[in-house]
Amino acid sequence: MGKMIELKASDGHVLSAYRADPSGKPRGGIVVIQEIFGVNSHIKSVADGFARDGYVAIAPAMFDRVQKGFDVGYSPADMAKGREVRAKVTNDMALKDAEAAIKAAAPAGKVGIVGYCWGGTIAWLCAGKSPGLACAVAYYGGGILDNADIAPRVPLMGHFGDKDQHIPVAGVKQLAEKYPQHQIFIYAADHGFNCDQRGSYNAPAAKQARERTLAFFRQHVG
Repeated sequence: MGKMIELKASDGHVLSAYRADPSGKPRGGIVVIQEIFGVNSHIKSVADGFARDGYVAIAPAMFDRVQKGFDVGYSPADMAKGREVRAKVTNDMALKDAEAAIKAAAPAGKVGIVGYCWGGTIAWLCAGKSPGLACAVAYYGGGILDNADIAPRVPLMGHFGDKDQHIPVAGVKQLAEKYPQHQIFIYAADHGFNCDQRGSYNAPAAKQARERTLAFFRQHVG
């Protein structure tokens, strides 16, 4: 459904991105921020899903600054590789690359952002710092609690699992109390519950979170 394109960040860095277009007139744009596994088949399928829902979906290759074309699965070895690359990507680099995707999606109309795992943290940071966004959705971003003082400047929705060993549920509840104007949901699920290629996939939680996310995008993007 989609194709690979190139984006240019504000500092001149050229990165790849996966772009999926809807069949009719776009409702707006959605930027999809990857996990630590690159723009792999799962992230492409997520982007394709948003395109089917009427949005121009762009998934920037956030690891291109360190390793071009990074794309791995979910084995322990893949996870170790992903962590190693992610450690070399600063938040500043990630924001520049996400913002390049936001600009590329803007001709479609209003733009929302959604991120998963590490991408959830980047979506949170973008909500507080990046221009051009109408709203943001963060799925189980491990670094969100460490950046809780960066207040979202646009409507935000967060999805977390109560069995997530990486993100203490007490911290998520504190986050929800700190930002009552935003929507924070907790599911009976583990980390990575949205990804149907992972052992932690939880179909009911993924379905409910996606329905909420889509309604949120319908409200704020179009």
